[in-house]
Amino acid sequence: MEILHSPLRFFIFITLLSTVAELSRSADTITLSQPVRDNETLVSMGAKFELGFFSPGNSSSRYVGIWFYNIPVKTIVWVANRDDPINGSSGLLQIGRGGNLVIVDRTGRVFWSTDTANVTSDNVAAQLLDSGNLVLTDQTKDSSRDFLWQSFDHPCDTLLAGMKLGWDLRISLNRYLTSWRDSNDPSTGDITYKVELQGLPQKILRRNASVIERSGPWDGIQFSGLPLSPNAIINPEFVTIAEEVYYTYQLIHDSTITRAVLNHSGTLQRWVWNKNTQWTVVHELPNDSCDKYAKCGPNAVCTIGDAPICSCLTGYTPKLPQEWAVYVWSGGCVKKKPLNCPKGEGFQKLQGVKVPDMLSYWVNMSTSLDECRTKCLKNCTCTAYSNADIVGKGSGCLLWYGDLLDIRTFIQSSSNQNIFIRVMASDLGNHKWKLRVVVPVVVASVSLAILLLLCFWRGTKIHLGKISEAQAWSEDNLELPILDLEDITKATNSFSSLNKIGEGGFGPVYKGLMSDGVQIAVKRLSQNSRQGCEEFKNEVSLIARLQHRNLVKLLGYCIDGEERMLVYEYMPNGSLDSLIFGNRAGTSLVWRRRFDIIVGIARGLLYLHRDSRLRIIHRDLKASNVLLDSEMNPRISDFGMARAFGGDQFLEKTKRVVGTYGYISPEYAIHGIFSIKSDVFSFGVLVLEIISGRRNREFHHHDHNFNLLGHAWKSWLQGEATELVDKQMEDSFPMSEVVRCIQIGLLCVQQRPEQRPTMSSVLLMLDSESASLPLPKQPGFYTERVNDHIDGGTNELTITIVEGR
Repeated sequence: MEILHSPLRFFIFITLLSTVAELSRSADTITLSQPVRDNETLVSMGAKFELGFFSPGNSSSRYVGIWFYNIPVKTIVWVANRDDPINGSSGLLQIGRGGNLVIVDRTGRVFWSTDTANVTSDNVAAQLLDSGNLVLTDQTKDSSRDFLWQSFDHPCDTLLAGMKLGWDLRISLNRYLTSWRDSNDPSTGDITYKVELQGLPQKILRRNASVIERSGPWDGIQFSGLPLSPNAIINPEFVTIAEEVYYTYQLIHDSTITRAVLNHSGTLQRWVWNKNTQWTVVHELPNDSCDKYAKCGPNAVCTIGDAPICSCLTGYTPKLPQEWAVYVWSGGCVKKKPLNCPKGEGFQKLQGVKVPDMLSYWVNMSTSLDECRTKCLKNCTCTAYSNADIVGKGSGCLLWYGDLLDIRTFIQSSSNQNIFIRVMASDLGNHKWKLRVVVPVVVASVSLAILLLLCFWRGTKIHLGKISEAQAWSEDNLELPILDLEDITKATNSFSSLNKIGEGGFGPVYKGLMSDGVQIAVKRLSQNSRQGCEEFKNEVSLIARLQHRNLVKLLGYCIDGEERMLVYEYMPNGSLDSLIFGNRAGTSLVWRRRFDIIVGIARGLLYLHRDSRLRIIHRDLKASNVLLDSEMNPRISDFGMARAFGGDQFLEKTKRVVGTYGYISPEYAIHGIFSIKSDVFSFGVLVLEIISGRRNREFHHHDHNFNLLGHAWKSWLQGEATELVDKQMEDSFPMSEVVRCIQIGLLCVQQRPEQRPTMSSVLLMLDSESASLPLPKQPGFYTERVNDHIDGGTNELTITIVEGR
């Protein structure tokens, strides 16, 4: 079903084409048999898709493609002659001899052909359907679905609703996506996305032969490698029958405009046209670090939310401990001891997982789960078993032999597949084994308590207060080890200047390597530090109780004479300020990474404000106090200024204001009143700094003397919020999402604390792309600077001199 669309008026168009075209009509369709020339387009009857010649980017090469008709941005979804373009505007798409659809130039050279079996050309017609499918039909047949050829059988980089990704086994047809070479070259690229049939069918994303990501097999509800969540856009379907094995999806609402695109960068993205304004990415594969194939190596499991994200399966230990300690997990894990098959062995249940890849396996769809367990237990090389189908009570049996590769878990998921890992009797939780573990732990804890008391007794010059106070504090922190000064000195090469990686209000920070291969970061209290024993005690007592993937992990501390040291896990990507303000900005800081950092900081703050055992106000949130781990996940650090609130306490007043100029909220700086809304203000400043790549206090503009907050507010009022975006950002990103984050940042820095959202509301706003946001009001400190001179380098120093009035 299609019509012909041209800039010329319809009667002129008919006159020009009357010599080469014949228009035939039926009751419910219009069929065009005339050629489509380079300056003409073919539009589907429902005006949803359009076909014609196009040139990508600045190229002069001409291709025949299909794109959305009702989208102002030409969005190509299929290309016919992707590997053989025409040079110049002399192309013609027509039905040639033998009934094939062909692309030719003025000399008659064929650049592309449907290459179907010969039929009488008089009986063949080409149609562009409203689904975006270009089809060849035999007009002598009544069936509208009996196509001689269809573009849906030959996809390029885009999967539309109704397309099939997978196999027609009757004719050995494999339909799969292949990326463009680059954004201006539609020729066949290196990235593929296929349904592969080895083992149980699953979708595999590859770069050439290397696997980037796999979906896991279909478990009866979905692919096991995806978290179970409702989808408001599409209804996915996976069909496995004797004739066909394929994945497809249908739209929940016909008005939705969406496409799945395989990018030349190696990602598969789900795009949705947002309110007739622009394309927005709503999902992406790989979506997180655990989506990356075999991220943790064999016999390990990947869990987003754990720190680190990789851990060995029960009964296994890292194959390369030194590499594992520095977050290089590709070596995976090996058995601690050989299995004593089959005496006393059993299985440990791992819930909500993407099951391992099918390296060495056995499957039987008629075997029950109990029979599956028995069969695995009888075979000494069987390492795990699972249901093949989880619908109802589950059915089918999957057995794995040898290494288990590419397992991941989904937090709070009860609907994904479960897998049962073979373990030794000592790993099954019997009482004798528990006793052998618990007794040494208790002895170690008592010994540690005694050691703490001795250390505090010996270090009376440390000025940590009375012995009773030190004892009470130490008892609260028994789970945190005291580290030996000699070990730390050795690890940091005697605190060598070559090992120094930074310095803050507490003192210098050194990188170190412990004897067991663990990399550490050591914060050493400086003799002339503006902070001291109280901040040291505060940081240890607070952060020892905190466990969250977006908070830095304190490994231990050291008290020796006058020495005070905090030992943290080492963050290989340094601090956020060096990334967004330093020389590392550029290709490493694409919008998606900036957005993920914003969300990660928000989650860490929400944990502090609401989900931790205590309600904690950080009071010094800034770019230099956000560290980045090996996966570029943000970790909030430096809790020396933090304050814990009781369960029913929401604000406090102090005469000693601490924090950093440029991040402190107005009510705290002027009146000494702080609350969770003080951290929200600091977070808003961070959001605007991350988007703009500019520091709040150092911001300068040739038209005014506002700081970054003032400039953002002024730009927002003038409808020019996009001017705030960092010039270092990539060429293409979802601008609506960026503007939404700017609005969220402005909501967080509003003058009055009661107008600022809570962090739970902030996360809801970040996660929801469709919900409307309130309009922000004037931010705090919205006054032009009288003197725009800034004392060199002092804006990042922690202050403790402002008196609350």
